[in-house]
Amino acid sequence: MKVRMAGKIQKTPGFEAALAELEQVVAEMEAGQLPLEDALAAYKRGAELLQQCRGRLEDAQQQVRILEEGTLKNFAASIADNSSAAGNAARREDA
Repeated sequence: MKVRMAGKIQKTPGFEAALAELEQVVAEMEAGQLPLEDALAAYKRGAELLQQCRGRLEDAQQQVRILEEGTLKNFAASIADNSSAAGNAARREDA
């Protein structure tokens, strides 16, 4: 994904990279060693990263919902049918 900023095209980090950067920002802020201006900038960057991560998670959840309603639902139903058929066959053998 690319974002245009101040005339430049900048690639936004992937979910894992954004999460790692967010964790780093939080650790720096929790250390309490940042001057006020740097702490404010770190807070702003952390809020941006959090928004990116939430957006990507929501997108992934939506994709999973769509898949579950289609292909995966049919696949899960066939697994359930196969396992219940196997269970019935095992019960008949025990009888």
